[in-house]
Amino acid sequence: MKTRFLKTTALAAVLAFATVPAVQAADAITAVSWGGAYTKSQIEAYHKPFEAKTGIKINSQDYNGGLAEVRAQVEAGNVTWDVVDMELSDAVRGCDEGILEPLPLSDLPAAPDGTAAADDFIAGTLHDCAVATIVWSTIFSYDEEKYPGGSGPKTVADFFDTAKFPGKRGLRKSPKVNLEWALLADGVAADKVYEILATDAGVERAFAKLDTIKDDVIWWEAGAQPPQMLADGEVAMTSAYNGRVFNAVATEDKPFNIVWDGQVWDIDLWGIPTGAPNKDAAWDFIKFSTDTQRLADQASWISYGPARKSSAPLVGKHAVAGIPMGPHMPTAPENFTNAIQNDFAFWADYQDELTVRFNTWLAK
Repeated sequence: MKTRFLKTTALAAVLAFATVPAVQAADAITAVSWGGAYTKSQIEAYHKPFEAKTGIKINSQDYNGGLAEVRAQVEAGNVTWDVVDMELSDAVRGCDEGILEPLPLSDLPAAPDGTAAADDFIAGTLHDCAVATIVWSTIFSYDEEKYPGGSGPKTVADFFDTAKFPGKRGLRKSPKVNLEWALLADGVAADKVYEILATDAGVERAFAKLDTIKDDVIWWEAGAQPPQMLADGEVAMTSAYNGRVFNAVATEDKPFNIVWDGQVWDIDLWGIPTGAPNKDAAWDFIKFSTDTQRLADQASWISYGPARKSSAPLVGKHAVAGIPMGPHMPTAPENFTNAIQNDFAFWADYQDELTVRFNTWLAK
């Protein structure tokens, strides 16, 4: 699969935005994201100050990810979304398919010290059709009250050990992360996971490991579900987005513990669907929401690391419910033990094939 990066369409993006006929300024734009604590952090850090600055209202909608809805709108010629928060593999694929607008990345604001945006963003977080906001992680979590005295699980292998740690498991209804964790729990080194998973034998090995807990899994689809499943006692432990669990701890005083071993970390990015009705206003919003201050502000609401280097020093000044945010970032050194960076290129190439295999496996 051909992946388009920063240099390949930068000029085209600038020309595309520069040659758009003058239109009446937008009164509102529709921003689509994942809901829950994450969208709340965006509303507080991005939406409200942008509305105050520009007078443009932001209508927030939730979705469960993927490109299906974006593709359907673009192909039907009836695009109603202006800006969409998406995972990197979807941003790359959407750009290659032409269903996301190329962006004039040179227009992004510099850091406060004058460092150009291209140098200020963490490597790999700027792409032709998308601009990263946060570094986030899929971890697993458990209720500390069910495992007193530090007796809870500590590794991904423990998640798969239903004899030592009995009870239901929560997992996202997707091959992503589940296949990586299955191999990790089966003894594959973190830096070899995708190399093994790219082979037929590796896929068989991963599904064989998932077979060992399949009868104990409750599947979730929306990010708000895992903390609620833990709170209700529906599961003993569950995969979850780290920010969702932190929010439950900090704002709801839940006794949940995060296990960082084997975290699969990724980035989220803003993209604009091709033919968005308010493209110019959407781009203004992206530029505003990804400046140094706004990215740091978001980290004051949720424990996702900002995509800009210049935002990191500002995060340390924030605390939620008296809990300093810095140590709860996925990028904190102590949390990166045995971590796996999501390989967007792998998933761009194999997602359809492995999703079919995963759904077939679920149906058995």
